[in-house]
Parts: sequence; C-alpha cells; structure tokens
Amino acid sequence: MRRTVARISSISSLLCLASAASIPQRPLIPSQDKYPSLVNSPQVSDPLPLVVWHGLGDNYKADGLRSIGDLASSINPGTYTYYIRLDDDPSSDRTATFLGNVTEQVLNVCDDLATHPVLSKAPAINGIGFSQGGQFLRAYVQRCNNPPVDTLVTFGSQHNGISEFQNCGDNDWVCKSWDGYLKRNTWSNFVQSRLVPAQYFRNPEDLEGYLENSNFLADINNEREEKNATYKENLKKLERFVMYIFSEDTTVVPKESAFFAEYNQTSDVVTKLQDRKIYKEDWLGLKWLDEKKRLEFKVAEGGHMQLSEELLKDAFKRYFGAKSKTGDQ
Repeated sequence: MRRTVARISSISSLLCLASAASIPQRPLIPSQDKYPSLVNSPQVSDPLPLVVWHGLGDNYKADGLRSIGDLASSINPGTYTYYIRLDDDPSSDRTATFLGNVTEQVLNVCDDLATHPVLSKAPAINGIGFSQGGQFLRAYVQRCNNPPVDTLVTFGSQHNGISEFQNCGDNDWVCKSWDGYLKRNTWSNFVQSRLVPAQYFRNPEDLEGYLENSNFLADINNEREEKNATYKENLKKLERFVMYIFSEDTTVVPKESAFFAEYNQTSDVVTKLQDRKIYKEDWLGLKWLDEKKRLEFKVAEGGHMQLSEELLKDAFKRYFGAKSKTGDQ
C-alpha cells in the first residue's frame, strides 16, 4: 500500500537556509512587559497552567494557536496559557521549526520554563504538543521536567519518527535535487544538526544508521544500548499521557508514529506499541504508565491537524480541569 506525504515545506528552501549562518537564539528573559497578563494573574493558576508547543511551520503568535488558549480559558476559567517560543520574533520562531539543533532547542525551553515568573512557581503544569511539538514537549519532560508536567496531550506527533520526507512535484527539479541530497546525507552531521525534521527521521530498514547518527529521536526514545534512567523516571511522573492520532493523516508517514507504533513499508505491517521492545522492556516507562491506566490512545477523525472545536473542548474538559484537594479532576 503506497502512502503519500503532503508537502510540509520545500526541501530546497530548507537546505538553502541551513547552509547559511546559524540563526541566533535570543535570550528568553521573562518580564511583565513581555507577559502583560502577569499583572493581573495569580502566581499559580487554578487549574494548572497550560503550556503549548506548536508544530512545524507555525509560530507562537499565530492566531489559530492563540485561540487554543482562549478556548482553554473558556472551558476551565483561570487557566494561564503559555506558548513555547524559540525566539521572541514570530518569523524567527517559525524558522526555528525547520532549522536548528533540536537538542539545543529543548534545552532553551527547559531554561525558559524554569525561570518563568508564573510557571516556575506552579506546583505543576499541563502540556499540549501539536505535531512535532508533541515529541519535543515529551523531551522536555524526560530531560528536565522543571516545572513538572502533570498531564501531557499530543496531537498527531511523531513519537516513533518519520520514515519519509516530502514528495516533490513532477516538474520541481530543484526540489528533487535537494531531496536526493537529503536522502543520501540524512545521517550527516550537517543535516542532523540543522534540519529539524531529519532529527526525528527513523527508517526501520536502516536502524544501524539511525542508532549511530540520530541527533535527537534515538536518544529521547532510549533506543541505544545504554539507557538513560532519568528519562524513564521522569516520564513515569506523568499523571496522564494522552496521544491522539489523526485517522486520515497523510502528512506524517507513518501516521501510526503518533502511538509509538512501527510501520514496515515493505511488508505493510504495523507493529503496535505493546508488541515492541520499547514497551516490553519498558525503556521509557510507557508500560508502567499503561499498567497504571495513565496512558491513553485516542483517535481524531480527519487529516493531520484537522482539529474540531468539539474535540478540543472534550480534551480540555477531560484532561485539564481544576484539581480538587485530593488531586482528582
């Protein structure tokens, strides 16, 4: 069965940008001028503050993203929403979704949240990750988790990576030339340290190259021989880890990556998470979460990131409501 990939960006544009000088990251220093809502906000909101990490090609000030915070507040009044950004300039923040070292980006976010005047004083936070923002927010939980995440919800994320990049148009010869370069040099230091999607590329038919050279995903999934015990212990601290897959997703290949499943393109066989070593040997604590009824698998009808207001309202009511003194929502 042949699967197609929707165009998420021009590979030629990505490589041209990547060959230029690295984009400087501006210091992320919280202030009341930067966050005017802090003037009238309590230091710790009830329900828990909500942190949102957007996906590829988006920016933290996009109207559609901001509407998420408005909806969260309407469902759970008092919700303080923070939109993760890699640069204060929206255009540079968008560029950073294509270009940059993901390991360094996650570290910047760790520093940002740990020093934020509201989030750093909260007992915990909730998190939503859209598309690639989902695995990046999971990396935050595993690598630093300060402030700690209570509930993590991801939509159409690539937790087990992607096995295909974009398809080029029939007559887009420039794209095809760069596409060939990218596929031949996926594991080069140049690509792995600069092109964001390449850092969560994972082809089951080339696991040796992946394990040896992946800058991000192989580490964050604890797939190498030496396991990071902190990743597992931090992920086990989640009260709930909820993963949504889009039923008609053709942008993410394989779409089953949203559930940590593995897809073999040759045999067209999908191996679900529970049948994989990452679960059976519990490299990340996913089995532990599942046995504690803290791991949820949800289906969103439609294509990639086709989110209905009804679905989001249900998620906000179900997962981000105010907690009682006993910790129940």
